[in-house]
Amino acid sequence: MPENTVEVLKIRFDKVTLKEATEKALEFAKGEKQSYITTPNPEFLLETLRNPEFTKVLNNSDLNIPDGTGILWATKYLDIIKTNKSKVIKTFKWLYSLIIQLFYPKYIRSILKERVAGIDLMESICKHSPENNLKIYLLGAREGTAEKVKEILEKKYHGIQVVGTFSGSPKQEEEKVITDQINTLKAQVLFVAYGAPKQELWIAKNLHKMPTVKLAIGIGGSFNFIAGILKRAPRTMQTLGLEWLYRLLQEPSRAKRIYNATIKFAFAVLKRSI
Repeated sequence: MPENTVEVLKIRFDKVTLKEATEKALEFAKGEKQSYITTPNPEFLLETLRNPEFTKVLNNSDLNIPDGTGILWATKYLDIIKTNKSKVIKTFKWLYSLIIQLFYPKYIRSILKERVAGIDLMESICKHSPENNLKIYLLGAREGTAEKVKEILEKKYHGIQVVGTFSGSPKQEEEKVITDQINTLKAQVLFVAYGAPKQELWIAKNLHKMPTVKLAIGIGGSFNFIAGILKRAPRTMQTLGLEWLYRLLQEPSRAKRIYNATIKFAFAVLKRSI
């Protein structure tokens, strides 16, 4: 495996900061070839355990950013046990690494330096899009949400070109309508908010049908945060890796997903390490 990458549950992650990911994304957007970026988090990785097609799409991406504190923890844990063969020692270090990160968040930031959230990368690309003369298209989310995001981005980033929006769906019967519109508007950057794994599978299937798009990214619920439908956790909670708790308080219905992203993911990493 290349020196600038690391693997968790057989999924490749690139060792990049938000600044570095932004630079690469802008390079992709202005390039000749088509590229796509994925934003794997613990839920993604659990899905790959039963979805080989999703695994292939993630590992074939041009850049995989670590969108989750759990990913940072997993890379640290896997690093500290790499020379151990004892199941007892591996289990002890697993528990130790989980506990210490709560009191010393920097502990898990030695392999991957920082969490690079999809929404932060999207905002950073949008911020720098005017100076790079990029045309952006917003696809997905509930009816009216992408339009609201367009209005907010245009107020926030002077000169940004959001050339089109469409709520749509990943259904096959809508593919031609969507791709035709994107081609007509000559969008170069495509943000897709269908949620994983639908958005990644849709991009992998349809990117070649949109030759003007040089960069596509699946960004999950980012439209909802930008539109103000949901609020992000305070920066302190993000730093401490407690954004999941804030999400749970906002959306109790996400309890199962949050359990999967925290408890179930941690046990999955332990199970495969021993």
